[in-house]
Amino acid sequence: MKKCLLALATILLISLSLPCHAKNNNTQYPIVLVHGLLGFDSLLGVDYFHNIPSTLSLDGHQVFVAAVSAVHSSEFRGQQLLAQVNHILALTGAEKVNLIGHSQGAQTVRYVASISPNLVASVTSIGGANYGSTLADLIREEIKPNSPSEHSFKLVFAALGSMISLLSGHSDLPQDPLAALHSLTSQGASVFNQKYPEGLPPTACEQGQMLASNGVYYFSWSGTAALTNILDPTDLSMLLGSILIVGQDDGLISRCSSHLGHVIKDDYKMNHLDEINQFIGLHHLREVDPVELYRQHVKRLQELGL
Repeated sequence: MKKCLLALATILLISLSLPCHAKNNNTQYPIVLVHGLLGFDSLLGVDYFHNIPSTLSLDGHQVFVAAVSAVHSSEFRGQQLLAQVNHILALTGAEKVNLIGHSQGAQTVRYVASISPNLVASVTSIGGANYGSTLADLIREEIKPNSPSEHSFKLVFAALGSMISLLSGHSDLPQDPLAALHSLTSQGASVFNQKYPEGLPPTACEQGQMLASNGVYYFSWSGTAALTNILDPTDLSMLLGSILIVGQDDGLISRCSSHLGHVIKDDYKMNHLDEINQFIGLHHLREVDPVELYRQHVKRLQELGL
């Protein structure tokens, strides 16, 4: 009888210890994913970060996906994000968040970390336009101010942004194509970087500091491939973009422009869409699964106590 009671007591103690052990494997602060230009949280059931929020949630982490304007300046989007960060903190009772931004989302999260570092534990840039995009420069050169082409550009991208916001359930989000374009040009990024320099390396192609002067941890990674999967219909658009960019790039953002803080790796066999596990998870067969990259990084944050 005593042996049975001892066995039951042992099982009870083990079962009680499991939740504590699982909790220790989670990040201390919630994770907030932020989309880039022409992005969304979820569009007609399709996640911008394909299978990434659900996977991280199943791993036991608190994950939120921000909803900011699809087409607007990084600072304006940053203000929208800041409001959502405050809401998330009130909802969860957490003191800070871990921000992860893709493409223009990198500038968006950097803005929040710069003006409210007390609310941010870490910033992660994925394929981030931290020094602008050559493609944005080319577009700005082609469409002269107040020209018919600029007017057409505004109409088309405002319509696209509004359609994306409508179909993702956020029809109230404003759009400003010219403000978005300026944010993504080299000149616009330079002005942005002067205002919000935290996490930037000494030069675009160098390694930055992991822990910046504002007390926030900064990380980045990116890819340098355009064609990664013959079955992926979006690879062609990445190839066309890559042709216009000098040097290595992911189809939209150059390798050097993606650097921020501690550069985990800047030459994955991934294009700009692979970095968010699009299109529907198709990626280079000899490269790590993009979802696994996020899982590894969240573990990295957890080990740092973030």
